Amino acid sequence: MTFKLLAVSAALIGFTVTGAVIPGICEEAARAAPVLTAAASQQTAPDFAGVTNWFNSKPLNMADLRGKVVLVDFWTYGCVNCVNTLPHVTDLYAKYKDKGLVVVGVHTPEFPFERSASNVQAALKRHGITYPVAQDNESKTWNAYSNQYWPAQYIIDQTGKIVFQHAGEGRYDEIDRTVAKLLNASS
Repeated sequence: MTFKLLAVSAALIGFTVTGAVIPGICEEAARAAPVLTAAASQQTAPDFAGVTNWFNSKPLNMADLRGKVVLVDFWTYGCVNCVNTLPHVTDLYAKYKDKGLVVVGVHTPEFPFERSASNVQAALKRHGITYPVAQDNESKTWNAYSNQYWPAQYIIDQTGKIVFQHAGEGRYDEIDRTVAKLLNASS
């Protein structure tokens, strides 16, 4: 065994033991790993940029959403993990929409076939999505948020600051509690 092969083998074993992900090789694993960040810096939420279509709504902007709690959900209909989160997002919307929550789905395609507006519309119908959805075909809103994962949720408070960020599936109770706390509603 050459030194180079031995070094690569040792690195792969190390990645396996520690659970690390090798960029460019294990991207699906990186997307599936949940990431949770409480945005300590309370960065101001970027506006929706480069949206080619709006579904279930007129065009929205963050300035008009001030005073509301906003959940921005990055997803794409061809992503299994995204589809798994949709029932939770739609339930959250149904539970809190009359108390001041606005959910905005940002459909950012991963594959060319996901760019079709009619395919997105069919997915909205199939999943019972009635909240506003922005079609972000050029990933401009995705990039404005420096987002890296499907699915990803950002909770924005009434002042327009990102106060919670999560990537991947899960943490549904924590997301619910965060929204409820911001709305002063019981969950």
